Amino acid sequence: MLLLNSKEDEYTQLLRTASEIKNKHVGNIVYLRGLIEFSNICSKNCYYCGIRKSNKKVQRYNLTDEEIISAANFALQHNYGSIVLQSGEVQSKVFSKRIESLIKAIKRTSDNKLGITLSCGEQSEETYKRWFDAGAHRYLLRIETSNKELYDKIHPSDSLHSFENRLECIHFLKKCGYQIGTGIMIGLPFQCIEDLADDLLFMKDIDIDMCGMGPFLIHNETPFAQYDDSLLPLNERFELTLKMIALLRIMMPDINIASTTALQAIDKIGREKAIQVGANIIMPNVTPGIYRNNYKLYENKPCTDEDAVECSSCIEIRMKLVGAEIAYGKWGDSMHFKQKKNI
Repeated sequence: MLLLNSKEDEYTQLLRTASEIKNKHVGNIVYLRGLIEFSNICSKNCYYCGIRKSNKKVQRYNLTDEEIISAANFALQHNYGSIVLQSGEVQSKVFSKRIESLIKAIKRTSDNKLGITLSCGEQSEETYKRWFDAGAHRYLLRIETSNKELYDKIHPSDSLHSFENRLECIHFLKKCGYQIGTGIMIGLPFQCIEDLADDLLFMKDIDIDMCGMGPFLIHNETPFAQYDDSLLPLNERFELTLKMIALLRIMMPDINIASTTALQAIDKIGREKAIQVGANIIMPNVTPGIYRNNYKLYENKPCTDEDAVECSSCIEIRMKLVGAEIAYGKWGDSMHFKQKKNI
């Protein structure tokens, strides 16, 4: 199995093959998504997450509409092409209506120039449809693992943390017409190589359009902090993540694959390495700097001390270092999704 293979020449060949397939099908191009982490308020208690509801040490925040629209305008002015609105998971009529209004406002103020991805967790089909009709067209809902038994081990056993509900929401999103994205964590407690192989097959089977996956990293104020000493070493989690990105690119040549910030938490040029082996999406953080340190899903999150301007300049330099071209001003929709629409 390629995920287990530790031979240097075969590992290098895997990464090289994935790079060639990426360049052939989506090009050596990187699309930018201005990331707006607009709220760390969450109703869930996932055992691995730093903003889980029971973490009383988190300073909760909720950006104003004006702050969110200002961040979106920053992305527009810097020619990013798209934004991601991301938050903790909240289900309420007030939340649903607010996101709908924000989508419409961003579409209006940007003259429909900004593409909008949402990552706001599990919602009703009706809510997803309202957000889609308002102008959002991509949605990221990470499954974290496709193994139900493992899913149940990393979440509390209650109706708020249901594997079946998660899958149903992905079905809702597809039905509404979104480009659907999901993702997993690599190196979780209790996870085995077979789980990761099944995750790849799961993503291909549900026919995703985009993926965001990264190495599992501990947050000290979570129940999973107790497993820190028993996890795979960081360098092995990093290498496994590159293998997963490469294999997914080979299996699904024309989807969008994000290079996640967690990679940079392990390796200073981790995101660049992911771009070289198959990823084609980077999400510069445009959240106002005073809030960034409070959206810590894991320890040692990079770039929390940068402002949006510094982050923008840094991304451009980093992409030049690996010879990747930034597609400024482009939505960067999934080629895979476009192909399906044309069938």
